[in-house]
Amino acid sequence: QVQLVESGGGLVQAGGSLRLSCAASGRTFSGYTMGWFRQAPGKEGETVAAISKSGGSTNYADSVKGRFTISRDNAKNTVYLQMNSLKPEDTAVYYCAARRGTFLTLAPEEYDYWGQGTQVTVSS
Repeated sequence: QVQLVESGGGLVQAGGSLRLSCAASGRTFSGYTMGWFRQAPGKEGETVAAISKSGGSTNYADSVKGRFTISRDNAKNTVYLQMNSLKPEDTAVYYCAARRGTFLTLAPEEYDYWGQGTQVTVSS
C-alpha cells in the first residue's frame, strides 16, 4: 500500500505557472505507475497525465499537452506536475494517484491509491 500527499497548489494568474508535488510513503514507490487527476466543480474529472514506473514514458490528456509536464524522482518518492501557461479552465482540485499496473492509462478507475488533493485556482 502507498499513501500520497499533494502540495504546491495555490492561486495564480492566467499565463502563470505552478509545480505540484506528491510525496509517497513506503519503499516501493518505483513499483507504481503514477498519475495526476483533476476535478472541477460541476465538471467531469479527468486524468491529465501519467508516468511510467521508471519515469521513461509519459502520457497526457489533449487538454494539457504541451503545457503540463509530469516527472518523478524515485529516490525521493515524489512525483511532480509542472503546469505552465495556466488557463482559468485549469482551475480544479488536483489529485495524484498510483496504480500497480504498467499501462499508462488515463482512466481514473484504473488507479488504486489516491491523495487528498490540492486546490489550483487560475484567475483571469
